[in-house]
Amino acid sequence: MQPDSEVVTSNTTVKAVRVPESKRMNTLPRYLGRQLMMGEALIYQSLQSVCDAYSGGFWDIFELSSGGFYMISRLEGPLRIQCEGNSFDGEMSCDAAGIVACLMAFNALAWQTREMHFGELFYQLRDFAAQHAEAASILAAID
Repeated sequence: MQPDSEVVTSNTTVKAVRVPESKRMNTLPRYLGRQLMMGEALIYQSLQSVCDAYSGGFWDIFELSSGGFYMISRLEGPLRIQCEGNSFDGEMSCDAAGIVACLMAFNALAWQTREMHFGELFYQLRDFAAQHAEAASILAAID
């Protein structure tokens, strides 16, 4: 489990706070709405497509103070991430890998559903990722 963290974007501090167990049930429906089943599955599939070490498991949910969210697998890191589409091949923490998986899933949801909400989730998380300690790897993986 990753600690709560914060980054500064455009002079605004964006905080990522882990959702407590008692509030998990309502969190994903609030963000994914009617696309809950597809969205959650896309997040898991996105990590599985770029990380051979992932084959399922429990995830933590983090909410961003800017309005977005992301999820991370409870795998032990670092994880080797390989993106066939852009030739990225590198190691990153579970936190960074979760951000990559969520960005990939939000992008796919935006294109598949044409719902603007998923584009907003993508950009909220991308802005957070751009200030992350592993920003270079995250952005290279989704390029």
